[in-house]
Amino acid sequence: MEKKILIIEDEDAIRGFVKINFERNKYIVLEAASGEDGIEVVKQEKPDVVILDIMLPGIDGFKVCEILRQGFPHIGIIMLTARNLEMDRIMGLEFGADDYVVKPFNPMELVLRVEALLRRMETKTDKVRNAIIYSGSFKLDPYSQRAYKDGNELDITPKEYLLLKLFMENPGRAFTRDELLDLVWGYNFIGDSKIIDVNIRRLRTKIEDSPSRPVYIETIWGTGYRWKKM
Repeated sequence: MEKKILIIEDEDAIRGFVKINFERNKYIVLEAASGEDGIEVVKQEKPDVVILDIMLPGIDGFKVCEILRQGFPHIGIIMLTARNLEMDRIMGLEFGADDYVVKPFNPMELVLRVEALLRRMETKTDKVRNAIIYSGSFKLDPYSQRAYKDGNELDITPKEYLLLKLFMENPGRAFTRDELLDLVWGYNFIGDSKIIDVNIRRLRTKIEDSPSRPVYIETIWGTGYRWKKM
């Protein structure tokens, strides 16, 4: 089945250029010139990946990303920025982006990034039903890819789910950021390791009673993170 890509970009020339390259690679391409229009297209068309510019008329790309991540957690999001600023990249990851690309960019690089993201997102439907994973008050069902705490389902993204699964399967093991990047994002991931800290911080807000004093995901200073043995 052909994958749907939504381009949210207010500059017609850039949007058209990106569209042509994705259509050449057999994608169904949807377009929106504003954040508000883009959100409506997502609601109606359910694209697989959204390519989202930061600088948009009306609500900016950060807010659009936040809205999409909350309402459509399984959609892939790649942010575009014309400013090669560290803060833009960090903010994009904070709001839930999976990756980012700095303008000007090679259109083939953008296609490859989308393909890599889609591979990471794919659910392996040929896997047999896996056993439920338990850890203290947490329960994780790999078959449905749902996670629970005290019987209540957690509202987590696919990457947060994979992090939680990796931790729960390896209680007490310290993972470096590079290991988490390879195991969760994949060995071919092109991006910043800061995405690990961003996702850990977001996951803690959903599973910890006091995110500022985490109990379950422990920080190993100078190394990375580990799941507390229960």
